Amino acid sequence: MEPPEQVQPTSLADYFEVLTKAVFQSGMSWKVVEAKWPGFRAAFHEFDPAAVAAFSPDDIDGLCADPRIIRNRRKVEATVINAAAMLAVDHEYGGFAKYLRAHGGFDAAAADLKKRFKFVGDLAAYYLLYVVGEPVPPHEEWMASRGAAMERRRPPSTPSLPRPRGR
Repeated sequence: MEPPEQVQPTSLADYFEVLTKAVFQSGMSWKVVEAKWPGFRAAFHEFDPAAVAAFSPDDIDGLCADPRIIRNRRKVEATVINAAAMLAVDHEYGGFAKYLRAHGGFDAAAADLKKRFKFVGDLAAYYLLYVVGEPVPPHEEWMASRGAAMERRRPPSTPSLPRPRGR
């Protein structure tokens, strides 16, 4: 599998687009997300975080009915919340890149991303940092180090119930 294409962000919208893609790829086929991405750009105003943060409940309802995007209400709502959070971080740190670099390394940056942004877990944080060109550990090493943690979070399998007899 090829790694995702890296970008050189030139605006807050670039960071917001990568973050939003990470959110929507969680639990989805990346091919489905890629196929719908032009629709996401249009629906989310070219990822202008100020415009998205101002979405009303009616705007969210409209997005949840828009066939151009993946209509997962929780992720759509998270995207609106994340837009406001990104604007706040950008203001607090004097730039989103400064925020990402203010943590002293990958693990601390990833932990803070997961705390501040909705639907951002380990993989979404890694994806965001990698795609925008921030230092990340080699993917294979990082995945191996997360293997035990990922297994601990997986719910135990449901025991099989006996099948009813007869008929």
